[in-house]
Amino acid sequence: MDKKLEHLFYAFFGGALMVKEKLESNREELKAWQVKSEESARTLLNELAQRGEKEKEQFRNMFKELFKEVVSELNLATKQDLENLKKELEK
Repeated sequence: MDKKLEHLFYAFFGGALMVKEKLESNREELKAWQVKSEESARTLLNELAQRGEKEKEQFRNMFKELFKEVVSELNLATKQDLENLKKELEK
């Protein structure tokens, strides 16, 4: 009976140690995954910011062209037109 009890004790003790080791290894894997996720998130945010800067310039240029078309269609005076008129009036 004592042998069975001793054997059972060692089995539980071995099982507890296995669980402890598994938890420790999972903790390290979780830390590694977290670091990798943070790096991926930073990379993604940097890429989005760079793309936003690039798209901002393209949007600005598109908006300028559209605005020029509207001014032209409405026959509004441009800055250059006003400067030319000012020069003529000064003569």
